[in-house]
Amino acid sequence: MTVPVPVRPAPARPAPGDGGRTVLLGTVSSDAHTWNLVYLQLLLEEAGHRVINLGACVPEQLFAAECHRHNPDLVVVSSVNGHGWTDGKRLAAVLRADPALADLPIVIGGKLGVAGRLTGTQVDALFAAGYTAVFDDAADQDRFLEYLGRLELPVAGRVA
Repeated sequence: MTVPVPVRPAPARPAPGDGGRTVLLGTVSSDAHTWNLVYLQLLLEEAGHRVINLGACVPEQLFAAECHRHNPDLVVVSSVNGHGWTDGKRLAAVLRADPALADLPIVIGGKLGVAGRLTGTQVDALFAAGYTAVFDDAADQDRFLEYLGRLELPVAGRVA
């Protein structure tokens, strides 16, 4: 006998004027983990945001191309493999080198270093690379959602 599994209905996606943001989500190019992305997508959608999930192992140039294609309000980069610090700096450099993406908020979070938590110098390097927020693996979801609620968006139409 099979037991039916209850399915939670998908949250309603807000219309563009409803305060929800469009979020481009993915991992750094070396990170093949996906459950973190599924969790973040559900968390963001339940908070009323639209999510474009690029998946795992996203090359830097693909992130940039998808920014132009979708014109997101925010890019969220997640890392579980510990290479977020090194790969994340390279990703930020590609996005920030594009004048159309210069004001786009970019956040990174997860296990960002192979040796555990990042040092203050390493976190500073991520900010210097162009991230607007850094969340290590000790950060809780409420802090992340609070950040999104406070996020001031750049002027519309920043991506040509």
